[in-house]
Amino acid sequence: MTTLVVVRKDRGVAIAADTMTKWGSGKETAEYIANNGKLLQVGDTWLALTGNATFKTILADYFLRPKVKPRFDTPMAIFRTWQTLHAVLKSDYQLLPGGHDDEALESTRFDALIANKHGIFGVVAHRTVQEFTRYYAFGSGSNYAMGALHALHGQRGLDAETLARRAVEAAAEFDDATGLPIDAHHIALQAARKRAR
Repeated sequence: MTTLVVVRKDRGVAIAADTMTKWGSGKETAEYIANNGKLLQVGDTWLALTGNATFKTILADYFLRPKVKPRFDTPMAIFRTWQTLHAVLKSDYQLLPGGHDDEALESTRFDALIANKHGIFGVVAHRTVQEFTRYYAFGSGSNYAMGALHALHGQRGLDAETLARRAVEAAAEFDDATGLPIDAHHIALQAARKRAR
């Protein structure tokens, strides 16, 4: 399990994640696992992933392919990137899409938060893409993180990265599947421009 957070405030955005992996009752902390991060950089974009830890390795490999040209600047561009990714996950990485008979779409089996100079976004397992105006959290500690963000976002003197870190800290305090230390990155927003949604 995990806690992932994206925050937008003033002219910046931030993305943060805990660094603990949990398998049933067992936990793997940053003290024992060197490659414990849940954040992945793709160009000038940062991704944070829920789900099986293998997905980070798979996505790192996929986005390094020379012919892959992902776009993360609008919800529609992200949706198209994820549609292509989903097909390759099945064909090249043996994704078992799973799901239930009552689900309309195959599941990609993980959720992702995205932060870059264009804003903050989320993609859920069935490839719904949302652009967030303030903040959002995914994972087992997301309710704690969202509560902390709701309480703190309007306070002066707290930038996006500080807020993201405090949200993950709150989750780590109360969620047994979230553990410190925190991995976080701050990105300056691009000057406002009109863009297609």
